[in-house]
Amino acid sequence: MIRINQLALEVTHSHGALKKKAAKLLKIQEPMIAGISIVRRSIDARKKDNLLYSYIVDVKLADPKKEAQIVKKAANNNIKIETEVPYQYPKHGTEKMKHRPVVIGAGPAGMFAALSLAENGMAPILLEQGDPVEVRAKKVGDFWKNGYSHLDVRSNVQFGEGGAGTFSDGKLNTLVKDVSGRNKKVLELFVETGADEEILYDSKPHIGTDVLQTVVKNLRMRIIEHGGDVRFNSCVKELVIEEGSVSGVKMEDGSIIETNHVILAIGHSAREFFKTLNEQKITMEPKAFAVGLRVQHPQSMMNLSQYGREDAGELGAAPYKVTAKTSSGRGAYSFCMCPGGFVVNASSEDGRLAVNGMSYYKRGGENANSAIIVSVTPDDFPESGPLGGIEFQRRLEEKAFELGSGKIPVQLYGDFAENKMSEAFGNVTPQICGEYAFANLRELMTEEMNQAFIEGMAEFGRKVRGFDRPDAILAGIESRTSSPLRIVRDDNLESNVKGLYPCGEGAGYAGGITSAAMDGLKVAEALIMRYNRF
Repeated sequence: MIRINQLALEVTHSHGALKKKAAKLLKIQEPMIAGISIVRRSIDARKKDNLLYSYIVDVKLADPKKEAQIVKKAANNNIKIETEVPYQYPKHGTEKMKHRPVVIGAGPAGMFAALSLAENGMAPILLEQGDPVEVRAKKVGDFWKNGYSHLDVRSNVQFGEGGAGTFSDGKLNTLVKDVSGRNKKVLELFVETGADEEILYDSKPHIGTDVLQTVVKNLRMRIIEHGGDVRFNSCVKELVIEEGSVSGVKMEDGSIIETNHVILAIGHSAREFFKTLNEQKITMEPKAFAVGLRVQHPQSMMNLSQYGREDAGELGAAPYKVTAKTSSGRGAYSFCMCPGGFVVNASSEDGRLAVNGMSYYKRGGENANSAIIVSVTPDDFPESGPLGGIEFQRRLEEKAFELGSGKIPVQLYGDFAENKMSEAFGNVTPQICGEYAFANLRELMTEEMNQAFIEGMAEFGRKVRGFDRPDAILAGIESRTSSPLRIVRDDNLESNVKGLYPCGEGAGYAGGITSAAMDGLKVAEALIMRYNRF
């Protein structure tokens, strides 16, 4: 097939324009093209009065034998012959499994690991301490409406089927290079289970929290259909370890599931289990991450900045990404940007408060929001050791809970910069899921971090007009940006305890839905290549 890079068309182009432009670039007649598929689509907004889609497309000819001749005739560096090898599961190994593999955690890493094992005849048992997504969604809604009296510490925005990403924007972009084909496999599985096929080619794909809930349920059914066992409200108390190898998992009710293969996909907020792992001498190490405040602006303002018009129309709500290096050396940058989205109470522990951002598929909310975060390292943690970052997070979340008296503490940016509590909102209307109250967020982080945040906002205001507007709404604390630790694994993807496979974002090997799912595939492949079917 022939691949064309940088095929540009106006964003309002007609349905047939893609094929017509491809034929023109290839210097052939349209009937010679048997089919055309989009590999990637991005928006070129360098000229606000002439917005373009920039495409990468694959062209299938009616006569494939003419590919080389046509590419040579086109004489265009953006046109070449492309051979794409689809993702395939590896061949099975020869070792025999004594017991079914166990996957702990039903986030994207755990679900994709379990699905891969199930589709390869290995009958995994997937354990999740929280609820199935439809029950979980109801509990989250009750919590947002009624506050901490309705918080289920095992089934909330962080825990439950689908993981933390289920109540987010459902962004699927990743910086991981896809030399293995896992990225495309993950996106294809999302489409097969209910996501829009545009995620296969959009440069900034997203599913949306509403669609994700359907996708997650369908992934579960697919695991079961292929012989997997999915168990909810199943909390693992500890691992059973004998002579340096896993021999089972001990459940909270005292029962033991015998297994020699555990994929540990517990997510970045599984703090109590991290403590258990530390006590069981699983090798872990602290790592850097970032914390900050979630910022709301009018979406129309972002549309104007990015696209030159307040109404984004067919382009959809405009995203943005901003970064800065501050005088203290800390990086300041946007994280988990949610166009047309909401700030949500993402707490998972009593007496501690954390926030996140969320968008629905249509991104129709009035505001844009993102976390503006500053980098932190183990030097900032109150204690050494692998659990130091968790303690750092918890102290911030306890302070946030205290500042808002159990509600999300909010403040106008201008008042934050002047170190005074806000008394009323300006021209930005809050879009928040969960109760909120005015507080002085300047009391939340250290003053050095506050200054890095302010420096970052000022720099972003020079890049995006109005970004540092005084009535932008801040909410805190954004503390769950990534895992504060890494569970060390070797070249076989095992921890220092044999048969234990740390996996996904919680283990420190991913940063978002797609990379976590890809890591789930990767770890499952390690078992498939070693063992025969169960």
